[in-house]
Amino acid sequence: MSDEPVLHVKGRVLAGPDDVRDDLWVVGGRISYDRPPGARDVRRVDGWALPGLVDAHCHVGLGAHGPVDRDVAERQALTDRDAGTLLIRDAGSPSDTRWTDDREDLPKIIRAGRHIARTRRYLRGYAHEVEPEELVAHVAREARRGDGWVKLVGDWIDREAGDLSACWPREAAEAAVKEAHRLGARVTAHCFSEDSLRDLVESGIDCIEHATGLTDDLIPLFASRAVAIVPTLVNIATFPELADGGAAKYPRWSAHMRRLHARRYDTVRNAYDAGIPVYVGTDAGGSLPHGLVAEEVAELVTAGIPAVDALAATTWSARAWLGRPGLEEGAPADLVVYDRDPRTDVRVLGAPKRVVVNGRVVG
Repeated sequence: MSDEPVLHVKGRVLAGPDDVRDDLWVVGGRISYDRPPGARDVRRVDGWALPGLVDAHCHVGLGAHGPVDRDVAERQALTDRDAGTLLIRDAGSPSDTRWTDDREDLPKIIRAGRHIARTRRYLRGYAHEVEPEELVAHVAREARRGDGWVKLVGDWIDREAGDLSACWPREAAEAAVKEAHRLGARVTAHCFSEDSLRDLVESGIDCIEHATGLTDDLIPLFASRAVAIVPTLVNIATFPELADGGAAKYPRWSAHMRRLHARRYDTVRNAYDAGIPVYVGTDAGGSLPHGLVAEEVAELVTAGIPAVDALAATTWSARAWLGRPGLEEGAPADLVVYDRDPRTDVRVLGAPKRVVVNGRVVG
């Protein structure tokens, strides 16, 4: 070990909300809190270190019109990495990104397979489009293909009604969630509206994406069942523009989207206050660029979540929720170093000083 290159991170290592250390060492790509005896060829990095950030709603391999080629997917992953995102829960992608698992310089990806949507009730080219009687079979297939998650589209615009509405009958949702759990997978769902939520939560779903329709009467149900939400506020910021584009054809939907946008911060703060787990996700891919994790953390703070808890939602808490280690003894050395304390100003996250993946300084 004495001849092995070593990285020494010196300053403040934020291994947890109450676990702050003076330094850590990286040997053989893994974390140690003990100086290696006789270490030589030591590279030192000074600053404030955090576990690699988590984007819990991201789409590597997805573009505005569906799957993208490998070169584009690589650029997406590199953009996220350079922004400090080193763990991604890919919340639905039609592309096969397993090749990234062999790349030591890219973020680690937890896949939810491909979106499963009701026929003609989602963006073209994104999802398996099925009817309720086919839902369980598709959930089983994606549960086997994914990394412990399945992604449903819980609601979308109903063109006949001219507004958002739930996609799945209660009995279909219950059967689908039960099958995923039988296969060891958790289930999440895209949900903008109010009327899709109760059935999904009472069916045993594990997480809701966006959750803009979360109302005061539903919050106790979410809290009692510890159903997490990933608000994707940087995506919700686009609702007024979307509403403008659809106002002439779907005025009810347009007005609904504006209402959901107007109360977005109150929705997130009320959920947090009730003890509902809240995690950081950007919805990058499709129409949104990658590398927005710092902006999403700042949005959570704007919503009223304390800075340290907003940080937890993209670091310690998020990694524990996804079953991946942080800055623990012996863990893979995935970390980000900043010039200043991100607990006092989360905007620091937008300017990483160093990015370390599997013990290698890559940025």
